[in-house]
Amino acid sequence: MPTINIEDVQAHLPQILAGLNPGEPHVIARNGEPVASLTRHPRKQWPFKAGSARDTAHWMAPDFDAPSEEFREYMG
Repeated sequence: MPTINIEDVQAHLPQILAGLNPGEPHVIARNGEPVASLTRHPRKQWPFKAGSARDTAHWMAPDFDAPSEEFREYMG
């Protein structure tokens, strides 16, 4: 369980909240002593829906599935 200083929480709360994973608690400490626990709630819904990228153009390199140069000697 990660521990965060209360001064860091006061200075960087938006960044700390953005980095929290649901159900993963972080301890907030003052002078090294735990004073609170911070936990992100689970999502109520997934932010994306199946098929939402269906009409999006995707690019893939022509040599995407070509063997890497580092493995040429193993490719017999």
